[in-house]
Amino acid sequence: MPPRASKRKTAPPNSSSVTSSDGRSVFSKTKTKGLGKIDRLFNSYANSSSGEIDPDGIVALCSDLGVDHTDVRILMLAWKLKAAKQGFFTQDEWRTGMKALRVDSLSKLKKVLPELEIEVGKPLNYEDFYAYAFRYCLTEEKQKSLDIESICELLNLVLGAQFRPQVDSLIEYLKVQSDYKVINLDQWKNFLRFVQEISFPDLENYDSSLAWPLILDNFVEWMREKHS
Repeated sequence: MPPRASKRKTAPPNSSSVTSSDGRSVFSKTKTKGLGKIDRLFNSYANSSSGEIDPDGIVALCSDLGVDHTDVRILMLAWKLKAAKQGFFTQDEWRTGMKALRVDSLSKLKKVLPELEIEVGKPLNYEDFYAYAFRYCLTEEKQKSLDIESICELLNLVLGAQFRPQVDSLIEYLKVQSDYKVINLDQWKNFLRFVQEISFPDLENYDSSLAWPLILDNFVEWMREKHS
């Protein structure tokens, strides 16, 4: 038995049910319009062949933002976009990041960079960003470590502003030592723990019997010999 037709009158249109002449809701069209602006911004920097923003596109974006392409805020932007490949932003990554930042224009992106720095600076976010910075630099399949030169550059970029004396000394040590050619993620994470927890330059609270990697035991020994 077919259902009886309702005798109720159609409810008057409201903000969630208003439709346009093409049958789509105004809300849906607003979302599409917002996404369209995000996509247009993406397309202004994307390589038309690959459909991605490549290194040249990122350099152009940085130029328009008035920041150097080596500025840590660009790495923070990559973190926010959850970019998987160094030097490239896909359209999906761009959409996700821009929506999270509530950005759909270059001027808005420029204004939000200081807010992004504050967001990254929160303790839990910073740990995630710090680990991401390492993984972002792994450019080869199944690569699990970074060479010393890359690590020195990365230390300077992500920790230099906040922990300059420690970073300068650690970089000096890494460049003169010969025991390690590469650094893995666990060692990288312990560098952050070291600069956050160990008094410097006296290193009085460093205890080698605790769970520190050997490279930091060697660094502390090198520092103590240097200042003895």
